[in-house]
Amino acid sequence: MLDQRATGKALPTGLDAAWDVGRGYIAALATRQRMFLRRAAYIVVLEQTFSGMTDAKLKDMAAWLLEVFRRGRDTDCHLNQAFALVREVASRRIGERHFPVQIAGALALDQRCVAEMATGEGKTLTATLAVTVAGWRGKGCHVITVNDYLAKRDALWMKPIYDFCGLKVAYIEEGMSSAERRIAYDADITYCTNKEAAADFLRDRLHIGRLQGVGSVLLDKLGSKRSSVDLVVQRGLEFALVDEADSVLIDEAVTPLIIATEGLDPEHDQTFLRAAAIAASMSPGMDYTVDLKYHEVELTDAGKSRLAELSSELDNVLQGMRRSEEVLVQALVAKEFYARDKQYIVEEGKVVIVDEFTGRLMRDRTWRDGLHQAVEAKENLQVNAPQETCARISFQRFFRGYRKLAGMTGTAREASSEFWQIYHLPVVPIPTNRPCTRKVMPSIFLTSDGEKWRVIIEEIGRIHETGQPILVGTRSIQASQHLSDLLKSRSLSHQVLNAIYHRQEAQIVAEAGQEGRITVATNMAGRGTDIKLGRRVAELGGLHVLAAELNESSRIDRQLFGRCARQGDPGSAQAIASLEDEYICRYAGRLSSVLMNWHGRMSARLWHRMVDKSFTYAQYRAERHALRQRKSVLTTDNWLDEHLGFAGTE
Repeated sequence: MLDQRATGKALPTGLDAAWDVGRGYIAALATRQRMFLRRAAYIVVLEQTFSGMTDAKLKDMAAWLLEVFRRGRDTDCHLNQAFALVREVASRRIGERHFPVQIAGALALDQRCVAEMATGEGKTLTATLAVTVAGWRGKGCHVITVNDYLAKRDALWMKPIYDFCGLKVAYIEEGMSSAERRIAYDADITYCTNKEAAADFLRDRLHIGRLQGVGSVLLDKLGSKRSSVDLVVQRGLEFALVDEADSVLIDEAVTPLIIATEGLDPEHDQTFLRAAAIAASMSPGMDYTVDLKYHEVELTDAGKSRLAELSSELDNVLQGMRRSEEVLVQALVAKEFYARDKQYIVEEGKVVIVDEFTGRLMRDRTWRDGLHQAVEAKENLQVNAPQETCARISFQRFFRGYRKLAGMTGTAREASSEFWQIYHLPVVPIPTNRPCTRKVMPSIFLTSDGEKWRVIIEEIGRIHETGQPILVGTRSIQASQHLSDLLKSRSLSHQVLNAIYHRQEAQIVAEAGQEGRITVATNMAGRGTDIKLGRRVAELGGLHVLAAELNESSRIDRQLFGRCARQGDPGSAQAIASLEDEYICRYAGRLSSVLMNWHGRMSARLWHRMVDKSFTYAQYRAERHALRQRKSVLTTDNWLDEHLGFAGTE
């Protein structure tokens, strides 16, 4: 083995080795990006071949390419022709012609990559190139979106392109029957959400789980008019193109999808109601301790003694000490970490979960292990019986079951290593069609929430006087409602976009770029929606995005700022945060307290620099914590694949 003494050169170890690996990765990305851009330029040249064709001739060409791809005889030359043809069809049918960078993005998708395309660069149109080719191959293609509205909108919007190319397109939405779902999945291209696709996969597994081999299938079909196989709606996991890939494949990866049935517990309501009453009477620090970082509660010795005394006075349901502690701890977790209009809302007497990353309602989901019942009891609602799990799967494991997987998003580079480690998907940054002119102003850091909201209101009033439209991003429904009340007190007309007002989303977002408009929105405004500038707005500086609080992930901050300055339009963005914000207290609480005490004792410039670093540190810790959770899920999935033969990949 050679060493430094023999060669006269230092071996790349430690940071040097990491630097070499990093440089190699960046070089590989640059090479792949250049390759896609060069090929896209060649495809653009093919435009003259197809632009002169009549519709009939173009259809004949599409039918010929369909047969080539269906038989698996396609080459790179055929793919270039296919993309050029679809580009021409899109221009004729929906009035949109793919830019060269969009073609490069589609090439990345066809090569099983995650294409990072800035917000507003037309990812929906980009997808049609790769999706059409996947549909021609005849094995089915699932286009995964973040909600039912976008699945239906995109399917109907792009339908004229697919129809012209001889393909059937359908969409899945909540409430569809099994027969309707089967028809939709039998289409060449199916638009759906990750939740619907994974749930249908689990239900299919339950239907055919007891069948072993071809013999069992034949006997099952002979023994009944409608066999278990006839109940299956999906035809396999061939190709998935995931829109907003970082949200679906990264942020929601730790959330398991569960098919459950109602359990048997005749006295469950009294159990959780009594536990909620006991939890309300207990004091943090004295009866229990709270871990903000890990969202955990632990009873102290005093708390256990008090529980023992109270349990002896209750009925038989909570007299078992171990069971009493389990139920009480869940009640305390609901008390400390789950707040109304933040983690959930109450709608028609039911607890509805709010997605932490998008701000959207998840009506078909419940928390497990009795937590949902604990929240219902805390809100003094009807407590539903705890559910028993029939089947479950993580989104990580589900998407790794596809034979071919690709994704697109505006924010992927921060999670590039994770995309590769978990899904073997390289991230390819695609340049913007026009140079980005966004002005990101220095963040403003304050010591208290009260001061922060005062400054935000003053800033909104100042900008509003100029006529420049403003989009204010908040992390929770509670914060958006609070800001709305403050704006009303100042007689500032505005629109609120959150999970409560989700039905008006399209209209609110469409008007957010109009002159003088003030829009208050949760993170849901940053996913799959488009804000177009009104007349004279570009002259006023474009849309101004104001973040009322930084997020636990820098990707979400970047996604929010990406709402402005799209496609070369002008725009500006700024964050205003305080040392009392939730995530800084959770991940850097001690540092936050120290900085509060130091405020006014040092120069404003030095204090601001230290606070900026503390927020960066808290964000880093939050992202590392989330990564550890996802790796834990991945370890469990790998263990299942290795040790449980019946739970292996499909």
